[in-house]
Amino acid sequence: MGLSIGRCLSPKRLTGKTAVITGGNSGIGKETAKDFYLRGCNVIIACRVPLRAQEAIDDIKRQCLRRRKVGTLDHVQMDLKSLSSIRRCAMLLQQKPKINLLVNNAGIMACPFSKTSDGFEIQWGVNYLGHFFFTLLLLPKLIESRPVRIINLGSIAHLYGNLDFTDLNWEKRKYSSTKAYAQSKLCMILFTRELAKRLYYKNIHGINVYAVHPGVVKTNLYRFIEDNISVLLSRFTSRGIFMTTPEEGAQTTIYCAVEEDLQNETGFYYADCKRHWAAGKATHRGDAERLWIESLKYCKLENYDPFKIT
Repeated sequence: MGLSIGRCLSPKRLTGKTAVITGGNSGIGKETAKDFYLRGCNVIIACRVPLRAQEAIDDIKRQCLRRRKVGTLDHVQMDLKSLSSIRRCAMLLQQKPKINLLVNNAGIMACPFSKTSDGFEIQWGVNYLGHFFFTLLLLPKLIESRPVRIINLGSIAHLYGNLDFTDLNWEKRKYSSTKAYAQSKLCMILFTRELAKRLYYKNIHGINVYAVHPGVVKTNLYRFIEDNISVLLSRFTSRGIFMTTPEEGAQTTIYCAVEEDLQNETGFYYADCKRHWAAGKATHRGDAERLWIESLKYCKLENYDPFKIT
């Protein structure tokens, strides 16, 4: 991840495919939705505020007005701060004929301490736990829809994340908004590896799972971190990384969604449109297994089998 920015050069079409993108109304998610739409995909944007999703759809259509062989754009309401909202959305999406791509893109960063409606620290709840819950609820539909790719938005910030299994919800530790963000992204990478592993051991093939670092992208994700941005970005830029545009930031997500060479890879971490190294703590098998078990408890899914094939 140096001074070059990887670009997805694949011309692969997505005609007839259906993609669900969380947070597809702005930033990287919107650029991903636009790219999929131009490839002929039926794109569904999962967004907390339906009006914002519709505005994004209208804007994408205006930008692509003269383009041919485009797909469709639609939206569903989902608030990642609420497990009941996520469940309602998943139930609605389960009625779709198929879902071929799931992009867990939505996120917040380094915001002041608060909790979701279910009592989870806001960044852990939105960035990771909400997506964990959403993915597991959709998994039976995804299994039915194979071949499928799931792309989870991680971050290089996982390097600074640490898991304290006695306090995942930040109820005992002194709160740090940047460390809480880093923990949430570390969890997303561990989740990617564990989901890929469990699919393999369940002998369920045709679902590939990828974690991606989009780069340090100039989006409204940074709106909360005026006090911390100089510290956080100095860590990133010391590694040769600089702020990129949302269109550039979407490239690795798109790459993992369409690159045919990745059809035999799963559970790995990507940046700049290539497979990349991740910190050792992001590849720790024991932590990945324990995080999965703890996440099931937090989401009250202990008795739910997401791998059941109907």
